[in-house]
Amino acid sequence: MHSTKLSEVNSDSSASALPPMEAGRQKHGKLWSTLKEVCDLLRIQVTLNSSVTNEEVLFQHVQFKTGQRIHMIGQPFDMLYIVNSGFLKTVLIDEFGNEQVLSFPMKSDLLGVDGIHTKHHSSEAVALSDCDLILLPFKKLTTLGRTHAELEHAMYGVMSRELVREQAMICMLGTLSAEGRVARFLVSLADRFSQMGYSNRLFNLRMTRHEIGSYLGLTLETVSRTLSALHDIGWIGVDQKTIEIKDINALRNLRRLPPAKSRAKGKAKLAVPASVEPGSRWEPAAAASA
Repeated sequence: MHSTKLSEVNSDSSASALPPMEAGRQKHGKLWSTLKEVCDLLRIQVTLNSSVTNEEVLFQHVQFKTGQRIHMIGQPFDMLYIVNSGFLKTVLIDEFGNEQVLSFPMKSDLLGVDGIHTKHHSSEAVALSDCDLILLPFKKLTTLGRTHAELEHAMYGVMSRELVREQAMICMLGTLSAEGRVARFLVSLADRFSQMGYSNRLFNLRMTRHEIGSYLGLTLETVSRTLSALHDIGWIGVDQKTIEIKDINALRNLRRLPPAKSRAKGKAKLAVPASVEPGSRWEPAAAASA
């Protein structure tokens, strides 16, 4: 869908304020999404009656350019955002200006939930590419939720989905080696691209090595060195920002890589055994003696 500009959104962020004919015209111009389209994008199943499926209930799109901030720390909260296209990052910034990357939202992800508790955003969201976001005014959402309990429960499910993803990230940081974190990060990206209908074998990294390191709790040098090692043993192909996944099972089950000297002596030992079950905690044979 095409999008309107941020300045236009600030003047009128509610589609319901428009007369029906004007709303219909704007919808035809691809500036709005219906509630059903929003639910489909969020991958939630809700049975909607005619009162919320017509063009009176619309949600506006807004376009952000690469590098623009969607919301900033301390900004008053009144809006949730759904990613319709593009890639973003959410970050915390300490008193010294250092960034800690929290997530990399993509299509179908929900932004802005951090502002619900205190009514102010505690993180920043920044566009890593040109993005198209759907505005979801929180008051409008709560009003719909009061009259349509199924919709309210579905939105709770979306928020819970984000929480589960964050918990999985914390678990990964606490249990995996540096190599395992990078490998699992690539697997996660491949899985998410597949969910969006794109190739899970060949894709571009929209984030920098430094941003990946911040997200995974690693230095830029460790991320670059690990990507090179995974490339050298043939599990991935790396061409600047382009990643080719060659052995996703090996990446999914990696715990840690052996030292470089061991890898050079016996690359054949690094192949995942045929007997390994998906999801098992396999460690390459060469690593056991490292």
